[in-house]
Amino acid sequence: MMNRCGLITVQKEPVPLKSIEVELEVRDHVATVVSTLNYQNKEDKAVEAVFVFPLPGDAAVCHFSAVIGQKEIVAEVKEKQEAREEYDDALSSGQQAFLLEESEQSPDIFSMKVGGLAPGESASIRLEYVTELAVQADDGLRFCLPAVLNPRYQPQGSEGASVQVFSVPASLVPYTLCFCGRLFSPRPICKVESSCSLDPLQYLNTDQTQATVKLAAGHKFDKDVEVVIYYKDAHQPTAVVEAGQTSAETGTLMGDPVVMVSLYPEFPQSVMSSVDSCGEFVFLMDRSGSMGAPLNNKERHQTRISSARDTLLLLLKSLPMGCYFNIYSFGSSFQHIFPQSVEYSQKTMEEALKKVEEMKANLGGTEILEPLKHIYSHRCIPNHPRQLFVFTDGEVGNTKQVLDLVKKNSGSHRCFSFGIGEGASSALINGLAKEGGGHAQFITGTDRMQPKVMQSLRFALQPAVEDISVTWDLPTGVSVTVLSPPITSIFQGQRSLIYGQLTGKSSEATEGSVTVKYSLAGRPSQSQLHFSLKPAEDTGLTVHRLAARTLIRSLEMEDRELRGRQDGGMKEKVVQLSVQSGVSSCFTAFIAVNKTDGKVIQGPLVRRNVPRPKLRGGGGMSRMAMVCAAPASFGMDLNQTCVRKAVAPNKKKKSLPSCSPFKGGSFPLRSSPKQLTRDPFMQLVSLQKASGCWTLDPHLAAALGKTREEVEESKPATVNSEVWATILALIWLHGFKMDAKEEWELLAKKAASWLHSQNAPCVPECVDAGNALLGCSVQKDALML
Repeated sequence: MMNRCGLITVQKEPVPLKSIEVELEVRDHVATVVSTLNYQNKEDKAVEAVFVFPLPGDAAVCHFSAVIGQKEIVAEVKEKQEAREEYDDALSSGQQAFLLEESEQSPDIFSMKVGGLAPGESASIRLEYVTELAVQADDGLRFCLPAVLNPRYQPQGSEGASVQVFSVPASLVPYTLCFCGRLFSPRPICKVESSCSLDPLQYLNTDQTQATVKLAAGHKFDKDVEVVIYYKDAHQPTAVVEAGQTSAETGTLMGDPVVMVSLYPEFPQSVMSSVDSCGEFVFLMDRSGSMGAPLNNKERHQTRISSARDTLLLLLKSLPMGCYFNIYSFGSSFQHIFPQSVEYSQKTMEEALKKVEEMKANLGGTEILEPLKHIYSHRCIPNHPRQLFVFTDGEVGNTKQVLDLVKKNSGSHRCFSFGIGEGASSALINGLAKEGGGHAQFITGTDRMQPKVMQSLRFALQPAVEDISVTWDLPTGVSVTVLSPPITSIFQGQRSLIYGQLTGKSSEATEGSVTVKYSLAGRPSQSQLHFSLKPAEDTGLTVHRLAARTLIRSLEMEDRELRGRQDGGMKEKVVQLSVQSGVSSCFTAFIAVNKTDGKVIQGPLVRRNVPRPKLRGGGGMSRMAMVCAAPASFGMDLNQTCVRKAVAPNKKKKSLPSCSPFKGGSFPLRSSPKQLTRDPFMQLVSLQKASGCWTLDPHLAAALGKTREEVEESKPATVNSEVWATILALIWLHGFKMDAKEEWELLAKKAASWLHSQNAPCVPECVDAGNALLGCSVQKDALML
């Protein structure tokens, strides 16, 4: 069921939000973001502006205030229902009030209400949050300012109402965005990349450890603002101790010092170079209507689903012999290629590829919960660890239900998640990987899906790290309470974060250490970090707020697990921690009331819904049949124009009929792999056998840009045709597609392994002959032969 309201043009309804200014400050891998939203009421009536917008799913929202004229009103964190009632009471009394709350279904969506904006009056709303930057597989640190919020799909029968999004096409967004950032790092900043146009990077000092970035003028709201920061000698282990708040009580989280430890374990090269041939690989592919949208605005012919098909082809060709696999696809319903996972062979691979070629974005909505339940209902295969790959554009309304299910089954699998396109839910994509002990990737802008997915497949093929434990060595008199959930997965080059509350004092020692021990491929290993107990300067309360956010998320999940089996004590803990730390939660909200200016706002308020940009159009919106009204999770009623009246607390509103989704448009079937002619690379990949070899035939010759006769006549006489074909394919990949090496590296390793197993004679002669035929100069060693 898709509840969706307000698909009307901005010309039909005045929008009081005029501009958004965003200031980013990055210190090492932690970002502080301050957003200022400038409102102006140009109407002759008092208005209430309602704005639903996305934030990073792991952000700790820690400040909310309003400036009206020369006066600043700072919001307080209160229990959510109490805050809502205070807001309603304030507006009923003719006072100005401001409310900010997190969605109950997904922690990456917030609702802001600006109530009582008098005719001609302006207000500036300031919102601040802190967040850790995710580490990309290429060692970059990714910051994303979500500028796009697409409607979230709420499955039939789910608890609660869906998030309401008032949307207009990106070209009609009636407000502007200004974005700038300051970067501070203990190591030189090498470069900054972005999916949007940036002004040139400006360094602030000679050692290039400080810099500024700025969004170029004219942002079109057609994409999220994504910034990837690269440091020299990136990702060194660090620990930061932050002093407690002087006004807070000692013994509380905000009153005591907090340590943030960042570890980057390094695995032995001998382990990293080996490929585990066992495993059960389950691929779960989104086939909802929105997957028919273009992958990006520059290559509109390449849809998300067509890129997903190519990605599945690469994945299936790269799997090791001896493993098991299955492919699920989902929309309003779900399908699977095999009743249960099957052993990987030429026969099962061909059967799967035939079904993959027929996949279209025609399964309706985005109901991911049921296929996950079905996957988890199958028992794991002994000695074949389950690896789950989830591909989705991430627009679901029941994010927390999905993450709870993944966490419940985290002991039986690793989950690798991929957010496809602008507006994908960071809470869902990052949460799947976090709770499933895997790795998350986002495919946005002009990103190709294939290299990011293959990076994750390499992670999945790493031996699972087992028996993870964390021990602390602190001076006598000092103890630590760990605030983070236990570490469940460790990957080469990936950060492990630990937050701890430090209590007590030591008269002499000023240093502590933390050690992470684990077993890798049967070998005991460890990573240790020594750190100073002296508090850092200039961090404010950033570390405390991130630690509070981490603990709040853990307690919220525990509350959902215990719901119906306890007396609400967990909710009380969350509310108490949220109020104490000033960090938002699903049970609290920020509330500010202007009580002192003496003016009373006359008359009923006119509701004005501030629109978000949407990227769907035409068939891309196929899941929504019509504009409709529905019960709102934020207590919102998104009709075109609403008159607000005082509503008695807890008075229930009658819900309106919801929309029914209709089926997505049809997409043409692609030709079978052997008939592909547009892309020689994908044609070559499609011709590889499950064992890793190629056969000598006209299709291979065509992919190589040669005739069958040219290929056969150049073959050394003593070599069989499969060995010759395989060497030619490897030479072609190294000679012409080095820019896509991440995509074909695993299948090339499989081909080299097959060649070794053949004990083929005259390999140097074949390499020379292949180079001569293809016009290359690839060395035998480069081919891993």
